[in-house]
Amino acid sequence: MPTRTIKVDYLARVEGEGALSLRIRDGVVTDAKLKIFEPPRFFESLLRGRAFTEAPDVTARICGICPVAYQMSAVHAMENAAGICVTGPLRDLRRLLYCGEWIESHALHVFLLHAPDFLGFDDAVAMARDHGDIVKTGLAIKKAGNAIVSLIGGREIHPINIRVGGFYRTPSKNELKALARTLEPVLDDVVKALHWAQTLPFPDYEAPYDFVSLFHGEEYPFNEGRIVSTSGLDISADAYENHFIEYQEPHSTALHSLIKGHGAYLVGPMARFHFNRALLTPMATMAAKEADLAGGCVNPFKSILIRLIEILFALEEALRLIDNYVEPESPAIAVEPKVSIGHSATEAPRGLLYHRYCLDAVGDILEAKIVPPTSQNQKTIENDLKDVAQQYVALPDEELQWRCEQTIRNYDPCISCSAHFLKLNVERQRSAEAPHGN
Repeated sequence: MPTRTIKVDYLARVEGEGALSLRIRDGVVTDAKLKIFEPPRFFESLLRGRAFTEAPDVTARICGICPVAYQMSAVHAMENAAGICVTGPLRDLRRLLYCGEWIESHALHVFLLHAPDFLGFDDAVAMARDHGDIVKTGLAIKKAGNAIVSLIGGREIHPINIRVGGFYRTPSKNELKALARTLEPVLDDVVKALHWAQTLPFPDYEAPYDFVSLFHGEEYPFNEGRIVSTSGLDISADAYENHFIEYQEPHSTALHSLIKGHGAYLVGPMARFHFNRALLTPMATMAAKEADLAGGCVNPFKSILIRLIEILFALEEALRLIDNYVEPESPAIAVEPKVSIGHSATEAPRGLLYHRYCLDAVGDILEAKIVPPTSQNQKTIENDLKDVAQQYVALPDEELQWRCEQTIRNYDPCISCSAHFLKLNVERQRSAEAPHGN
């Protein structure tokens, strides 16, 4: 039986620059790597020496798809360092802003990046020729999320209205009512999309994940909660580095992560859903039941359904927050810096995002640490990649490559979209002991 090497130089329909390498010898998958080779961007170093008030605007530039997550993690960490907690309408507006980011980010992934895998298309443009209605629906859903981010954040990409202590400007009740009128019809769009997505051909694959997410207890988590895991963790954000470790792998410019004493883990929609599904809104709860996911999900290919359920939740939550909104007396509360260390963990669309900052007496940043979701998931992605490849090892190279790429895209790795499709190089060898007929 030959040795097969499947090498994908540039992953398509993921955000950023990554590659895939798979080696199979005598029918056994011996190595599987997700190679992240995008140059380091040094944001943690760029933050050193800057004022604590600059962190939200600097960290927003880490990602054009989920800038809110980085901004909110930064402001919560700075407020933690200052010993303050933002409550009331300002807290509600932060949840509303996060709703918008989840909607637009999940919609991008579901309809434009992931759905083509299930239907056999190279990209969403090709898919639109046969499934134009579903692509238009996806764009309408994404537009609704963008509308929320634009109103609360000041613009759709890299919002400019977020500050430590609150916002520079808060919307009027009438502005939010007008926003609600644009959101309400989208609820039906998401329900229809969920019905459609349930008909997709899901590979039969499950894994015993060690899930990690925030758990609040009273609400589906965005900005607040304790960090929990299926292996028994229940900690506050300031204990994160006592239990998680990052390490370098030669094939990746992003650090891998492990839970000390336990190993690889998974953050993201499946993990959030696992711990918090009892806290979903009514329509989202019903959707999970109809999708036969009320008891949870350990099939990563079905994460596309959970993202749609979270979109539905975010829309319902957004409408609730708008309905209950009372204009605050001030757009922000005062925050006085001091010598301190601030920690924060929030739920980016792709999972847990951790920030830590050390400040001096005037509020300048001495040290910054940022642990994004994709780097935390790398080891688990590689484990899945190896297991899935083994399960489908008998497929021809082209079909096996497709399944492996789909496996990686299950996680919506945040390494921005590539314009070109993949190159495949296959090396075939026979081991000395393998019969020539195999």
